[in-house]
Amino acid sequence: MTRPAHVPQDPASPEPADLDRSIARLLTVGTYASIALLVMGVALMLGTGIAPRSGGPRFDPQSLVSDLVALRPAGFLWLGLVAVVATPAARVVASLVGYSRRGERDMMLIAGLILVVIGLSVTLATVLEG
Repeated sequence: MTRPAHVPQDPASPEPADLDRSIARLLTVGTYASIALLVMGVALMLGTGIAPRSGGPRFDPQSLVSDLVALRPAGFLWLGLVAVVATPAARVVASLVGYSRRGERDMMLIAGLILVVIGLSVTLATVLEG
């Protein structure tokens, strides 16, 4: 008795093209959001007379929301930079979820390892910065 050449996938699992489209959409939205936030920060900076090369405040996650509400340039610039850095990591998370839904264990392992490397990098950068 022979096994069928194609085993049907679970209907809830995404097709490869669907996963690729979702990831492309995520990257597009993340890129546009990052650009919009950075442009807003630069516009506010120039509007308040702050020179682009004058430096700025250190990254303080606790003051991010208050900076955004007060329309301070630093809040928009820092959030834009966070979005630039977080977009590729979000892509890896989306891939991990997609691979897990499709049962692709090897790709899940690779995506998980990439997330570990990203996490270690952020942790190391935070420790070395502080």
